[in-house]
Amino acid sequence: MNPTPHDSYLDDLDPKEYIIIKRARVNNLKNLSVAIPRNKLVVVTGLSGSGKSSLAFDTLFAEGQRMYVESLSSYARQFLGRMEKPEVDYIRGVSPAIAIEQKVNTRNPRSTVGTTTEIYDYLKLLFARIGKTYSPVSGKEVKRDTVSDVVDFINKKKEGTRIMIACALKVMKGRKFVDELNLLLSKGYARVLVDGEVKVY
Repeated sequence: MNPTPHDSYLDDLDPKEYIIIKRARVNNLKNLSVAIPRNKLVVVTGLSGSGKSSLAFDTLFAEGQRMYVESLSSYARQFLGRMEKPEVDYIRGVSPAIAIEQKVNTRNPRSTVGTTTEIYDYLKLLFARIGKTYSPVSGKEVKRDTVSDVVDFINKKKEGTRIMIACALKVMKGRKFVDELNLLLSKGYARVLVDGEVKVY
């Protein structure tokens, strides 16, 4: 089938910038050709029966899901079954897709797209792994220092600089705070850091 004048412009579009659907014939779609910009919020509107769901769910989502399944190993695909390609000439620029049905599956008013699709936990893990935390006080990045970082920091100080290495005091269960301090005193510890102030015992 040769390109018709009304959709020939689609051949010049970049699939990295547009999702390109050419001559969709799913359900009541009549050779519909459309270019949807990527990384944008796109709303499909129209009268009842005009083909909104056919375009969004039965064509676009179906192809995205099919391409994702085909990217899996043959072992994984045998459990998912074969998915049919939507009736179109071609679709380009489609990424793995998530579809949220129009019906409401939960009564929780605080539900979001993330919780409904169950990707919220993965997003939290992603931000925890690759995100950077900055102190609201100093404005500097908060990070976990290694032993090597601490040693390097100390070695950069001028000779004769006094340094105190402190750690959090954990009171053992069933033991009083005073008893904990007396125990540390018997082990040779003589200083306690309280709210930034050194107490000598």
